[in-house]
Amino acid sequence: MSAPHRPQHGPPHLVVVRGEPSTEELAALTAVLTARAAAARAATERPEPPRSTSGWRDRARGVHAPPRPGPGAWRRSTR
Repeated sequence: MSAPHRPQHGPPHLVVVRGEPSTEELAALTAVLTARAAAARAATERPEPPRSTSGWRDRARGVHAPPRPGPGAWRRSTR
């Protein structure tokens, strides 16, 4: 019986030069190479710039020194 014909769209990505690897070994090699290619692609992509927090949503804006009694204290309370 002949093997089923699979049309190829260009040269194969992997070629076994020596030996006879099992199907599991080829699958492991393919998984490792795919993971390395994805990691290299992710390393070259530009990360998104961090989003700046709106002044209205910035919680640090509400944290300030407690008011101190004395002249001009009412002015300092609005900062």
